[in-house]
Amino acid sequence: MSYRIEYSREAVDHLRGLSARQRSIVLDAVDEQLSYEPTVETRNRKPMRPNPLAVYELRVGDLRVYFDVEEDPEAVVVVRAVGYKKGSSVYIGGEKVEV
Repeated sequence: MSYRIEYSREAVDHLRGLSARQRSIVLDAVDEQLSYEPTVETRNRKPMRPNPLAVYELRVGDLRVYFDVEEDPEAVVVVRAVGYKKGSSVYIGGEKVEV
């Protein structure tokens, strides 16, 4: 089953804050990794501990994609936030975020 991918308004703003190269890498990874079986845990895709941001995290190098999956009424992956990791800190929209 194929999942439709949606980006929240905040995630679109976060993507605009990335360089064109980073944006391309993120969009390609999202299409490749989350179109089919987005809830299956892999080396770079994992469920997160409970937090207000999202249920799942996709790691793409230093970049991070935070997303939720909805099954009903249709299969949709909703990208909630996009950021990058520097050391042990995550930055989303240029601000340090505790995840």
